[in-house]
Amino acid sequence: MFTNELIDYNSLKKNLKKDPTSFPVIRLAILSDSATQMVVTALKGYGYEEKLNLEIFEADFDQVDRQVYDSSSELYRFDPQFIIIFFCINNLSRRFGNLSFNDKSAFAADYLSEIEKIYSAITSKLTGKLIFLNFPESLDAVFGHFGNKTDLSLTYQLRKINLGLMDLSQRLTNFFILDLNALQARFGSQFITDYRISVNTDLFFSIDCLPVIAKNTLDIIQANIGRVNKCLILDLDNTLWGGIIAEDGIENLQIGELGIGKAFSDFQRWAKQLKQRGIILAVCSKNDEVIAAEAFEKHPEMVLRMEDFTVFVANWNNKVDNILYIQSVLQIGFDSMVFIDDSPFERNMVRNYIKGIAVPEMPEDPAEYLNYLTSLNLFETSAFTTEDENRTKTYQEEFKRTGIRNQFANEVDFLKNLHMVSRVEAFKPFNIPRVSQLTQRSNQFNLRTVRYSEAEIQKIAGDPGFITRAFSLGDDYGDYGLIGIIILQVKPGQVLFVDTWIMSCRVLKRGMESFMLDQIIGIAKETGATCIQGEYIPTNKNGIVKTHFSDLGFKQEGNYWILNPSGITSGESYIHAE
Repeated sequence: MFTNELIDYNSLKKNLKKDPTSFPVIRLAILSDSATQMVVTALKGYGYEEKLNLEIFEADFDQVDRQVYDSSSELYRFDPQFIIIFFCINNLSRRFGNLSFNDKSAFAADYLSEIEKIYSAITSKLTGKLIFLNFPESLDAVFGHFGNKTDLSLTYQLRKINLGLMDLSQRLTNFFILDLNALQARFGSQFITDYRISVNTDLFFSIDCLPVIAKNTLDIIQANIGRVNKCLILDLDNTLWGGIIAEDGIENLQIGELGIGKAFSDFQRWAKQLKQRGIILAVCSKNDEVIAAEAFEKHPEMVLRMEDFTVFVANWNNKVDNILYIQSVLQIGFDSMVFIDDSPFERNMVRNYIKGIAVPEMPEDPAEYLNYLTSLNLFETSAFTTEDENRTKTYQEEFKRTGIRNQFANEVDFLKNLHMVSRVEAFKPFNIPRVSQLTQRSNQFNLRTVRYSEAEIQKIAGDPGFITRAFSLGDDYGDYGLIGIIILQVKPGQVLFVDTWIMSCRVLKRGMESFMLDQIIGIAKETGATCIQGEYIPTNKNGIVKTHFSDLGFKQEGNYWILNPSGITSGESYIHAE
């Protein structure tokens, strides 16, 4: 769900009276050295807004060590999917202040070592992901600005801790940071905490801040369960540039380094950075296509160029129909799209007719566009891979294939002409991040929708009870990259259970399903398995694979789909194994 305005605490509290049982369940634990009751209320209330049923274990006040280091603690019995840990900056400051002067310089290193020990203790028993809140910073009144020049100051040690936490998050796959320091920079220290209240109640966060903490926590959780925005759809006139190109001409557009043009250039620069990290950019504009495209090709100060867009739609049709077209081309859900337009009429039209799409209520002043959009955190992610970086190129290559398809009388001739080659290999260290990402983000072609972290994939890859395969695909027009994975569990009775079968929707109708089945059958014959057992667990997004097993010749027996591999030979395929 997307809302333009942050929901206040009292409204979140009222959500606790509503029934969330129809929503997916997320088990969440929260550990802290300050009071957490109101944080839990805000989290549950915001969970309802995001259509998640949060089951929360709240540790007793200041019992972090007991929960973490006691292997029989309630934390481990609860087995959460996410563990939130935050330590109050007030308590940290007191701890620092109690040190002898000579011990202060080692404070950050010692503290970071403790955090890593906590992480190691938790992940040795649980597969859940740890979300750690970093620390808000302030000027050290003991040294003043000189605190930046001495490691004996709290300013220096806090910044060292926050930087060290970032380094930890890069090394530890299940360690994520909720950037409280950045939130303080945006909202102000008085918004984050009220010292008068915290002294008397041990509640660190202010009432107004609680929805912000809940929202940002849910951002991280949703990114880890595959709820991410993948596409940014942009209007042109008075959105990407100032002015109306059909009336003002290219030479009079407001963009560049003069006046309000800076705001539009900065906005374009932000969009370009999103494209570089894997967000698909599309244009949806009421304009003449030739004139609109010419601006990107000829204006010397244009930051974005035509090659940055995956889909470019400029015509005089209504924008609802054009966005429906964009979705049909990209084959992603509307709930993965963000539409930005300066016109309230167009925004309301899209909101009313396209369910799930995020449509921010843009400020009237373009100078406020970027600050407003970044405050919404619309593009949270849990990972970044080479495939993300190359996503625009991959889609553009697909459009070339679509154009070539029209030159052939039938599908078979088209597929043969592609000269498709698939690299098939077991999970290895270099492909584990992408494999994990596929389990986290794939919602449509996903038979069981089981999510795995990098650590869990690594464990599966080394377990003789599992057989893994990763599939990449390329053809004459480009390389799709890693587009499919299979995890097979070896079960008693010569059974191979299909624990995970995921494929990118970008390669639908290429024969990849049959090619992957051939690989499974080959593995079954090599291992002596006499039964391949599959399972389909329906969700509201994976309906496209409802008949997957039956289409491939499996027979249903109870809740499972069964195929006997003996006597089955490979069918005709237009994909060759590398």
